[in-house]
Amino acid sequence: MNAPAAAAVIKQHLIDPEICIRCNTCESICPVQAITHDSRNYVVDVSKCNWCNDCISPCPTGSIDNYRRMPRMKAYTLEEQLGWDELPVELSGAQIAALAGDAGDAPAAGPDVVEAEAEAPEADPSGQTAFNSAQYGATIPPWSAAHAYTNLYGPKAAEKTVTATVVGNLRVTGVGKDYDTHHIVLDFGSMPFPVLEGQSIGIVPPGLDASGKPHHARQYSIASPRNGERPGHNNLSLTIKRVLEDHSGQPVRGVGSNFMCDLQVGDTVQVIGPFGTSFLMPNHPKSSIVMICTGTGSAPMRAMTEWRRRLRASGKFEGGKLMLFFGARTQEELPYFGPLQSLPKDFIDSNFTFSRTPGQPKRYVQDALRERAADLVPLLQDPNACFYVCGLKAMEEGVVLALRDVATQAGLDWDTVGAALKREGRLHLETY
Repeated sequence: MNAPAAAAVIKQHLIDPEICIRCNTCESICPVQAITHDSRNYVVDVSKCNWCNDCISPCPTGSIDNYRRMPRMKAYTLEEQLGWDELPVELSGAQIAALAGDAGDAPAAGPDVVEAEAEAPEADPSGQTAFNSAQYGATIPPWSAAHAYTNLYGPKAAEKTVTATVVGNLRVTGVGKDYDTHHIVLDFGSMPFPVLEGQSIGIVPPGLDASGKPHHARQYSIASPRNGERPGHNNLSLTIKRVLEDHSGQPVRGVGSNFMCDLQVGDTVQVIGPFGTSFLMPNHPKSSIVMICTGTGSAPMRAMTEWRRRLRASGKFEGGKLMLFFGARTQEELPYFGPLQSLPKDFIDSNFTFSRTPGQPKRYVQDALRERAADLVPLLQDPNACFYVCGLKAMEEGVVLALRDVATQAGLDWDTVGAALKREGRLHLETY
């Protein structure tokens, strides 16, 4: 239960910069916009955080699950947090009492760890509470998902990183002046690195940043199924897009994406992870999967599709529906377009949308969702049907609103449907 803001000592929610992989999950899901970031750190605004804990479970690394007891008037500021390379040491009771005295606060009697005062969600100018698509995203996996291993390698693991060797680097889109997308295969040799579809890894670029500090890891979703890009091998693939020009036409070279896209076969990279415990596909052989993505958000969808394809080939697939809604600016920018076209129509129901095709109206994935409402309504009601959304943050609200419209127009109560999708681990949002 939340305590009044006048309490002397608070439990201040903090993010561990040593473990955080800057995936933006916490900021995108926070219902009170308490989390923000700069080019280096993600931080929590103590004046907004209400300890709702919505960000705890989705965090792939556990970096969000930290706090420090602090006098309210001496709480760590955003500026202080943005400058950290590691969390500050925990203060003793005497140190907290001394700080509280300096700040003019009297130490709280009895249990002195309290939570910050809750704030109501922001409302739009019309006085209506703004639609928060993130509130419908599940933080638990489907009930039939396989067990995920996480954080086997990382800043605070016994082995800080594992070395992987590049065994493939293929461009998977047409060559454009402002983009370049690659399919990269990494092999781990004899080092254990078990992964599942929907998980991600962190790549640590070599060298130092502008401030002379080692680069933090860049997160990439795994694009291959659990038994490897090449079946039966200890390898995995990634889908990585590097932006070559910004909106004003100036050259851009992202540290992580540029490093990865320039790798040659035989090069090595330092990897941490794997990460992710909720964005996992169901194992139930009759479960249905609806995949909604844009651009490199197709990576986990490719992994799920390929695993289902292999199950089908082995006779272990029992007919769950597989639907794909895939959007890009143009057909040339859509990764894996050719291979997707060759998949059997009775295996996957593919729907492509393009927003920048010359001479054609703009069309987005949410438009295709509304067009296929008749097929989606039964899946929204099916406890063994799961929905996965991955891509740019800008798409998330439009997609969830489209699902709401599909349900509402079919006479379903969206509040009930949306709550069930979250509670049962059936709607997963991974946007950035």
